[in-house]
Amino acid sequence: MEQLIVYIIPLFILMIAAEFAYGWFKQRNTYRLSDAISSLNQGLISQLVALVTQLFQIGLYAIVYRHVALFPQAPFWQTILGWITAIVLFDFFDYWLHRMGHENALMWAAHSVHHQSQDFNFTTALRQESTVVFIGWLFYLPMAVLGVSPEQFGIAGLVVLVYQFWIHTEHIGKLGWFDKVFSSPSNHRVHHAVNDQYLDKNYGGMLVIWDRLFGTFAEEEDACVYGTRTQLQSWNPLWAVTGGYWQLAKTALQMPRWQDKLQVWFKPPGWSPADMPASGPAFDLEQARVRYDVDLPAGAQLLAVLQFALLLAATAICLWIADDISYWHLLLVCSALLVAFWALGAFLQRRLSVTAVLLIDVAVSAVTLYTLR
Repeated sequence: MEQLIVYIIPLFILMIAAEFAYGWFKQRNTYRLSDAISSLNQGLISQLVALVTQLFQIGLYAIVYRHVALFPQAPFWQTILGWITAIVLFDFFDYWLHRMGHENALMWAAHSVHHQSQDFNFTTALRQESTVVFIGWLFYLPMAVLGVSPEQFGIAGLVVLVYQFWIHTEHIGKLGWFDKVFSSPSNHRVHHAVNDQYLDKNYGGMLVIWDRLFGTFAEEEDACVYGTRTQLQSWNPLWAVTGGYWQLAKTALQMPRWQDKLQVWFKPPGWSPADMPASGPAFDLEQARVRYDVDLPAGAQLLAVLQFALLLAATAICLWIADDISYWHLLLVCSALLVAFWALGAFLQRRLSVTAVLLIDVAVSAVTLYTLR
């Protein structure tokens, strides 16, 4: 499966280039360099994390399938109808996982990574969360019980994930009847918006009929403002992953009663007890339109692109050889690459010099080459 992802990466890059070129030609560019790199960094980091969390990615699912499946190896699952059923089932359970990722504070801390970008383009699609999997595997276990094999489950999930790539764009308008059945760019723009009327709507991955059935659908009308209501204000990829948990922990410590300290993790994001009104300023949509950025000289931008290209190549190699090296060697290499991703984020914020980034690159390369020798 990891090698299949390596084959898909060039297609993603080509489509990103095409969207950028189209927007530039139409004088409606939706890309900013630092934001795009930050989103792509999260996509690569999520793949590295997936390599060292296979127990949650597929292992626990496989255990349930092996011991509990009602219809294992049933001929139906290998028919065309069986494959369609597996994909629809995955999309259905993904709807509930996605919805819980917005309605539960702990899961929002994980899922919010995907929403942090204030831009909306194909790189946003690849801004994948890394820690949802530690809870998310539970939502798909009914598929294992029904007899969907781990291999078929993995491919169905990849189909649903790859489908969602193209719906992260501002360059495709409404599509008539298609918008009523399938997730589309119009429907998904709503999902990424922080406008009051759009908040926590349109969760469907491939099919928007789940939202229509369960009361979470909203039509795109007013212009969408993207991001999260509490803006990240950083290009640090590790802070993007952990910041939500840190904020939850701080909020829990401020709660006067132990039961509230516990509840805050499982209530909706922003929850507070009735006798403890929420603190902080009210949400300001106009302020949310102001996009975080840090000016970089042209030379620094070029170095950032080259640094990202090297990390992309290193991650692709890691995915390609993951099955051929020990788990502990893989964990060491992935950890070293995370340091390099952090360095790139710090460089984009002008908190690390060129020299510091190059020294970190040398150290990371040394660790990687020594481990894989």
